[in-house]
Amino acid sequence: MAEKLEMMSSDIIKENIDYIAKKFPNALKEVIEDGKVVKKIDFDVLKQELSTVVIDDRQERYQMTWPDKKKSILLANSRINATLRPVKEKSVDFENTKNLYIEGDNLDVLKLLRETYLGKVKMIYIDPPYNTGNDFVYEDDFAQSAEEYLPNSGQYDNQGNKLVQNTDSNGRFHTDWLNMMYPRLKIAKDLLTDDGTIFISISDHELKNLMKMMDEIFGSNNFIANLVWLNKEGGGSSDSKYFKSKHEYILCYAKNIQEASIKPIEQVQDASYTFSDKYEAQRGKYKLIKLNSFSIQYSQSLDYPITSPSGNVIYPSENGKRGCWRWSKERLQFGIENDFIVFKAGQDGEERVYTKQYFKIDNDGKEIVRALPPSTIFEKYSSTMASKQLEKIFNKKVFDYSKPLSLIEDILNFNSEKEDIILDFFSGSATTAHAAINLNSKDGGNRKFIMIQIPEPTNEKSTAYKEGYKNISEIGQDRIIKAGKIIKKESGVLGQNLDIGFRVLKLDSSNMNDVFYNPTNLSQNLLDQLVGNIKEDRTPLDLLFQVMLELGIELSAKIEEKELLGKKYFVVNENDIVACFDDGISDSLVTELAKIKPIYAVFKDSSFESDSANINSEQIFKTISPSTSIKVI
Repeated sequence: MAEKLEMMSSDIIKENIDYIAKKFPNALKEVIEDGKVVKKIDFDVLKQELSTVVIDDRQERYQMTWPDKKKSILLANSRINATLRPVKEKSVDFENTKNLYIEGDNLDVLKLLRETYLGKVKMIYIDPPYNTGNDFVYEDDFAQSAEEYLPNSGQYDNQGNKLVQNTDSNGRFHTDWLNMMYPRLKIAKDLLTDDGTIFISISDHELKNLMKMMDEIFGSNNFIANLVWLNKEGGGSSDSKYFKSKHEYILCYAKNIQEASIKPIEQVQDASYTFSDKYEAQRGKYKLIKLNSFSIQYSQSLDYPITSPSGNVIYPSENGKRGCWRWSKERLQFGIENDFIVFKAGQDGEERVYTKQYFKIDNDGKEIVRALPPSTIFEKYSSTMASKQLEKIFNKKVFDYSKPLSLIEDILNFNSEKEDIILDFFSGSATTAHAAINLNSKDGGNRKFIMIQIPEPTNEKSTAYKEGYKNISEIGQDRIIKAGKIIKKESGVLGQNLDIGFRVLKLDSSNMNDVFYNPTNLSQNLLDQLVGNIKEDRTPLDLLFQVMLELGIELSAKIEEKELLGKKYFVVNENDIVACFDDGISDSLVTELAKIKPIYAVFKDSSFESDSANINSEQIFKTISPSTSIKVI
């Protein structure tokens, strides 16, 4: 039946609802009006998304909720007074690498990255705590200041966040895990490209809650698959008294299901294709299949004699069994003319008819697409394999529960191209970074990784601690170094330009003194407000990275440190930023820097040799490089 035209103007309300739902899928609800289900905006949820305080709402509705959920939304949207400081002594190839390893609470780090990497990350893989009752989870502080919170015992960072063990006897067992995950996933969604995807490893303990949470944050329509990973070899785990567990899950969601895609898996020619002929380059190798069949329904038209080149007359029936040919007479003729037919004597000396089944083309001469969507069941990887891989790198068992390298590598290959950015904000032993480098070595790619890991202390009784690894970040960084060297060596000539380095950045309090830099008093143009407020222990490079964050310049950008007229200055990405934080800046220096014609020129407000030099700097840039935006800190 043809669709009836409404013959009315466009539905602006529906368009507005769709627009809001795209940005805030958790604000979309379904209600019944006149017996029909229609989409509406939940204004209470929307209000919370647009508010800096918790909004009280007692109205009941069908939704996923838990204690402190609104605080989690508020936490995801709240600003922080922090920065990322470069640690050159821990970095590898700091000047040239495009990879990042960031130490710190992943929630604060994600907030700092949100502006710069908004819509730039193609793929996210995370392996968060499974909430089994033995895991540590972040306990995010909603009310206390860092100064009030730090004296508390536990594993914490300087932003007032700490790791605590979430035991199953805790009355807030699921609540604490949900409060940890929700704001982090909410920000992570913002970082994805429109065609980006996120993969999350999880077990039965929180699978249901994670799916509901992802449906709310990403939208249920952006669910791609729940992959089942058979992670145990042999009989499986006997942890449960009811069934032996042999699997975990990997949830996959898209930022926008309409634009996302998962690469098909190319099928490898198997050993059954053993024969070659003059067509191998175009058709591939082939295998032989008897033309006669006893399994298909008998047809008299397919029961006819075939005369071989040697003069033998061959019938489809054999050994008293009535059969027929798989091909008609017309199709047989086509096969003979195009060399798809082989006559061959069997062990009994009787001549028989075979068809050639080529790997690359079918028997009509058409190309066979040997790429299929990947299965939702992952069978060829195991936890034991992961442990052995890691022990081979370190020669010791320094980390528990890492994921198999080949598993993560295949996941990265599903939806990442050669130049994409890959993020893992529960980095652990840095398997994701290892997999990205390995994949680049195979396809010549330049994928860039961002690893985020809180420096969680290792147990003093553990092998890792005794081997000198005082926290998880040290294990991850050393793994990247060791694995990178192995991969580059094994890649030979192809690995000459392989990026196996990484810049280490550390989450820290702002470079600006708190008395000048209070989050409650910030306006839109941050850099123009900050005057004479730099902490004494901060270096010019520290200041540059906070400027890069503020101006939305990727933290992997090329940085050149130069000297002119006795002053040091930085040039970022050829001319994105020119920054000089030395004291005594003169008109002559400003003139030379203006000739670079940067997009941004950044100085300390107190750095100019005189008030007139400060005032003159703007006029100098207007004359030489009028498009440059001048910023001061």
